[in-house]
Amino acid sequence: MAFPQTPSHALPGAFLHTPAVASRINAQQDPVRRRLFRENSAPSTGQVAKLGPDHGLGFDVPTQPSEEQAIIQGLQGQNMSPQPPLAKAATYINNALAKDGEYPQLDSYCRQISSDYDVTRIDSPWAPFQKTTTYALPNNVLEQYNRAEVSTMMGLFAELNHAWVTIDNSLYLWDYTHPNPELIGYEDSQHSITAVKLVAPKADVFNKIITHILVVATTSEIFLLGVAAKDAPSGAKTIELYGTKMSLALKGTEAHVIAGSADGRIFFSGHSDSDIYELKYQQEEKWFTNRTEKINHTYRPWTAAVPNPSQILWGKTSTEHIIDIVVDDSRNLLYSLSNTSTVRTYHIEPPNKLTKVIEKTKDDFLRDIAHVLSVSSSLLNDRIDIVSISPISAVEDFKVHLMALTNTGCRLFMSATSAASYILNSSNQAPQSMQLQCIKFPPSDQRRPRTDRFGSPVEYTDIESKALERSRRGVRFAPGYFLDFVTKPEQPHVDLLFMSAPDSGRINHGRQTQNMRYYEHANWIEIGSKAEDIGLVTKPFAASGQPQGFGNELAVQFDDPNGSEFAILTNTGVHLLRRKRLVDIFALAIRSVSGDEGVKAEVSKFRSAYGHVETITAALAVACRQGDNGRAGIGRGIDQTTQDRAKQVYINFGGNPRLPEQDGQPATVEMVQPSTRHAALTLYLSRLVRRLWKSKVIGLGADAGGALTITSIIPTGKLKEVQGSVESLRSFLDANRAFIQGLSGPADLRRAGSKQEELGFQGEHQAMRALETLMMGITEGISFVTTLFEERVTDIFARLDEISRQQLRDLTYEQLFSQDSGKELAKVLVKAIVNRNIENGSNVETVADALRRKCGSFCSPDDVVIFKAQEQLKRASEPSLNPNTSRTLLHESLRLFQKVAKSLTRANLESAIEQYVGLRYYAGAIQLCLVVANEKDRGNSALSWVNDGKPAGDPRAKFFEERKVCYDLIHRVLQDLDAASSREPEMIDGKPTLIATKRAEAYDVVSTSSDEVFHFDLYEWYIQQGWTDRLLGIDSPHVTTFLRRLASKDFEHADLLCRFYTMRQQYFDAAKVQADLAQSDFPISIKNRLTLLSKAKTNASVMTTGVSRQEQQLLNHEVTELLEVAHIQDDLLERLKVDSRIPPGRQLEIQEALDGKIQPLSELFNGYADQAGYYDLCLLIYHVADFRNSTTIAQTWSSLIQQTHENVEEQWSVYNAERRKRGAQVGDPPPQPYEVLVGQIQDICHRSSNDSFIFPVPTLLPEICRYAFENAQDTRIGADVNWPVIVFLNLGVSYDLVVRVLEQMFESQEVPFRGAGRARIIEWIAYAAGQWVRELSRNARPEARLDPWVSDLMRECERWFSPNVLGDNPGGTDIWNLSSTVSEVRRAVEGLVFSPVSNRSMGFY
Repeated sequence: MAFPQTPSHALPGAFLHTPAVASRINAQQDPVRRRLFRENSAPSTGQVAKLGPDHGLGFDVPTQPSEEQAIIQGLQGQNMSPQPPLAKAATYINNALAKDGEYPQLDSYCRQISSDYDVTRIDSPWAPFQKTTTYALPNNVLEQYNRAEVSTMMGLFAELNHAWVTIDNSLYLWDYTHPNPELIGYEDSQHSITAVKLVAPKADVFNKIITHILVVATTSEIFLLGVAAKDAPSGAKTIELYGTKMSLALKGTEAHVIAGSADGRIFFSGHSDSDIYELKYQQEEKWFTNRTEKINHTYRPWTAAVPNPSQILWGKTSTEHIIDIVVDDSRNLLYSLSNTSTVRTYHIEPPNKLTKVIEKTKDDFLRDIAHVLSVSSSLLNDRIDIVSISPISAVEDFKVHLMALTNTGCRLFMSATSAASYILNSSNQAPQSMQLQCIKFPPSDQRRPRTDRFGSPVEYTDIESKALERSRRGVRFAPGYFLDFVTKPEQPHVDLLFMSAPDSGRINHGRQTQNMRYYEHANWIEIGSKAEDIGLVTKPFAASGQPQGFGNELAVQFDDPNGSEFAILTNTGVHLLRRKRLVDIFALAIRSVSGDEGVKAEVSKFRSAYGHVETITAALAVACRQGDNGRAGIGRGIDQTTQDRAKQVYINFGGNPRLPEQDGQPATVEMVQPSTRHAALTLYLSRLVRRLWKSKVIGLGADAGGALTITSIIPTGKLKEVQGSVESLRSFLDANRAFIQGLSGPADLRRAGSKQEELGFQGEHQAMRALETLMMGITEGISFVTTLFEERVTDIFARLDEISRQQLRDLTYEQLFSQDSGKELAKVLVKAIVNRNIENGSNVETVADALRRKCGSFCSPDDVVIFKAQEQLKRASEPSLNPNTSRTLLHESLRLFQKVAKSLTRANLESAIEQYVGLRYYAGAIQLCLVVANEKDRGNSALSWVNDGKPAGDPRAKFFEERKVCYDLIHRVLQDLDAASSREPEMIDGKPTLIATKRAEAYDVVSTSSDEVFHFDLYEWYIQQGWTDRLLGIDSPHVTTFLRRLASKDFEHADLLCRFYTMRQQYFDAAKVQADLAQSDFPISIKNRLTLLSKAKTNASVMTTGVSRQEQQLLNHEVTELLEVAHIQDDLLERLKVDSRIPPGRQLEIQEALDGKIQPLSELFNGYADQAGYYDLCLLIYHVADFRNSTTIAQTWSSLIQQTHENVEEQWSVYNAERRKRGAQVGDPPPQPYEVLVGQIQDICHRSSNDSFIFPVPTLLPEICRYAFENAQDTRIGADVNWPVIVFLNLGVSYDLVVRVLEQMFESQEVPFRGAGRARIIEWIAYAAGQWVRELSRNARPEARLDPWVSDLMRECERWFSPNVLGDNPGGTDIWNLSSTVSEVRRAVEGLVFSPVSNRSMGFY
């Protein structure tokens, strides 16, 4: 026995004056949380907790706020991130479906013992079952019944709406729903019929028209009849019987109990033993087997020799026999019940094996019951019998296997287990033991209070109730519908039917409150006679394909408005009973009461049993006339009064949105938890579309000929039913928009008393609006699907590309209703439908308008214009049209396409362009692409992105990509145009041809376009195609901008810009580009930079119109300086490449540094030239840098001279060594040192432009002379002794300067020119003066005269010979000959001497 629960002690913090500190995380769940700051003093309609009891009808406040909030949060999600309305609504629906899918499985609440029933009268609105119709037995059946002589039996084929009766050896069937049915008889049997059973046929044994097999057993044989069941247009079933010629003689056995498995196996048993037999049948006879044979799965050969233990003990034969056989196809188990209350379990194994795995006797049951019950019960003692068994499939519950009914009305729920199932986690393993899981006692026959004096629920378990005593037979149907036929002592020939069902809403509500029990509601139904058979008329219940969620009746109550129906056959007729849905119960409940107080009482009762959300959901469904099915025999639950009351419940009891506390975070609309009203709307809508939501739209198959067939996964009738329900819901919301919070818009905001309330109303409005948007999508989506299947779907499928086909195969209704991908695919299908109709000659406007009316979001007004344009284009391609008409149609199609350019998809655009090109409408094709490109990017984001240098990751890049698609199409058009032009002449008889005219039109559209991005893309394409000449020939400001932009990025493009300027005689601009390019960071070699600077210098030297001479000279000067530096850098690079002193690793670094960008002079000098000892290049660097330190320059010259001599000497040493080794084969000798030095002097002089600072003759000439004298660079090595003088004279140094420098050397007598060494200086003076005289004489100018100092110098030289006539001049001219030469030169000089002239200058002429 159960007792009321003891009230628990109050916990700390449960009293207002001693509050406990609430958790910061779960603060919103603490009803007595400490308030540190005063909140709004005025009552807020936006906060649920502050609504008074007098609001509306007084039921806005949930009785259990935390519980209701948990439900609402589960349906709507917490703190949803910002989403588009459709995505948000889809999230609501998915959450609601997931919540329905969490309904507990049977094992979770079917535990221990229970007698939880809510038994009502049949005429109560709360009665779970009702009798709908009674069909009397037909007169012709009664006539045959009265003629019976031996035996009669009756039964039902409820799934076929047929009943049957056996009269002796005859079998008759009839449609019990027909008012005057025709009997279908079988009278060919010679023996009395003992059993009849309808089973499933084996696969591939019978003809396809055979849907069932009728197993008929007589006293001597058992035979099979084929049953062909068909659906009649009226909705009824028609059947025909076919002979199969399959029969089996029983030969001493009998068949009174027959059962069949889903795969076609047939089992039977008789009244003489407890053996299980199988009727095995096959299509044809084989060598060793007949078409039919009998298999005894229980009998073993040794049992014939070994007697049964009971026979040994008691000396008599056992009378046990089978009274019932049931099959669990989900677990491949067969259960048998004997008259001794023994339940045996067999494992079914293919192909013909049946193994007994468990045997549970009555004593075993009693032992299990004693373990479960702590006290004894008169209902479960050794006098009980098990009268019925019912299997529970694995789909309904993994653990509970079987329900057994005792004759006292107790239901025993059994679970079977095996060791292998625990190890392998498999439900297909044969069980090894069976245990008692739960005992469900009959309902209490005593009325007890449901709550204690404190208001807490009281739970009682009555284990002595006699309410169902003398239960004769019971059947259980999923998900727990229980029909128990009870015979009362006062009426032994009449059955009283007790029907119960799980109270799904209450069980689910108990799960939310952690108070889950096996609640059932039930009622008694009088049938007036003894029941002969029971059958399930409708399909077996299954809310899901797995135990969790399987039994949720509330989730599927809108899938079938008739609910589950049962047929009871008695000897007076067939009674149809119906399970009422929760929505039906709610409709009847609020209809049956009077006044608002009565409605409030019923709503309160509903809320306490099923929760706030389910109550409001039921009210919404009734307001949308869901409780009105209008079937004959079922009272109409919806009238206008009932509908109005349901509407008021939904509007007034729906609560308000709630904004949870955020712990200091700023509140946003996404944080709002919408009201219960919104949760109910979500739940109702999700249950309307639950069957569709995750289902695919189409299924692919093949017909008998192998051709493709496409069918709708969801029947069209079901789609239209759902569409009608959703439309009814939309109509209800529209009609009551002004009264429903969240739909009235600004009116709600005006009622807000605070910022929080305003935010809450905004969140509610957005949530409600999202669901309305989804409802529109559902309505149009279903219309689209029905329209699709009204067409030839296979033709439309064949028109799609492979990607679209795969998308259509995978398309679900959820995607179609709420996702962009599904809607885009629907638009593709709409276009395919229209195109198919256009090709078939249908009027495009008629087809498009029909589509727009049915599914406007899939076929917009722009789509209609596109279809019209496509129709014009198709008409223009007809070969019978004349050119003028065709061109007019092309112009019209272009106009229409341009009108909706923004809505053109890529496929539409490509198709149109392809057709335009095929019709040689090139100008129109280009114009359309340009218009579409502009419409795709109205804000010119692509141009700003291009102008900013195309930064990576920029959102503007997508606009450029959209434009690029259009531009690529233009490129294809131009390629086709050029190809067509190349095949035809441009002129005929002096007139342009048609193709030439079309080419001119097309390129005129190109050139006159103002789309700057297009021009840039076109020019880039020209370059990619190698059409630079075409690009250079374009006169457009865009070309200059384009080339300038490219010139800053690429060397070749910069060169292209130079060519562009040069072709237009803009030499100054070309020189600037070349100069900039030479200084750029592009990977250009130093030699190419030299080339660029040389070209720049040339272009800068040419006069350009519009450029001042000053600008030109400035640029020329800059280029010249750069050119000199580049030359030095190039020389450095070449020398360093072959310099053996530099290691290989450093060589690569040097080449990378010098063979590229022009380096600063300081870097070239300090980093390379000076360190490497390249003194000639150092001198050139001094020149370019305008360096004038004479000491440093003189030292550099000295180092150069010394270095040159040493290098040549080293070469001679190597040469001489080789010559000694190899003789004459050594090759040409190296040059003499002076020869190399002369070359370097000449090079430096030329490259420094005779710079007097870099080429200081007064300093350099003595240095050269000293070198020549000291190093014997004279006739001793075959050199001209006068080469130092000759080199300076050849470089243009004036005779005057050379002779004066020599004069200074002669007079200074510095080493080595002392004593005899002065002869060499005299020799050089004589040579220089003689050359000077010859030069003056050759010119023969009258004014050509020499200064007297020259004559004085020559006389002084002549006087030097008098004391030194016997001296020596090694390497030079003999002294005597030199003296004669000096005398001759003196005389010649004196002939040209004139009076002195002042201000003589020393320098160059």
